[in-house]
Amino acid sequence: MAIDRELLQTIMSIEDLDELNSFFDEILTPGELADLSLRWKLLQDLYSGMTQRKIAEKYGISLCKITRGSKILKKESSVVHKMLEKKKLSVVLQLCLYFPVYWNLMF
Repeated sequence: MAIDRELLQTIMSIEDLDELNSFFDEILTPGELADLSLRWKLLQDLYSGMTQRKIAEKYGISLCKITRGSKILKKESSVVHKMLEKKKLSVVLQLCLYFPVYWNLMF
């Protein structure tokens, strides 16, 4: 099932993080919010190299729930993979700005 494009446009139009948080609080149940947050956390953990078993132990979830995320990350063309790569690059660049010695190590 595809997400309604108007909903996606509405989400994209919210620039304030607190307002976006309130929007999700208003339209999603606490369980849906928890599931969405958990999915993002396990994707980040998978991307960072944590094993599926460690993730299952960390969050108390089954390996089946993690397998979907693993399949997504195996596709370098996936949007999730691109976003996590972008996030990683942002952290590296920030480190280089604050600690110029990292610049020489990275580049």
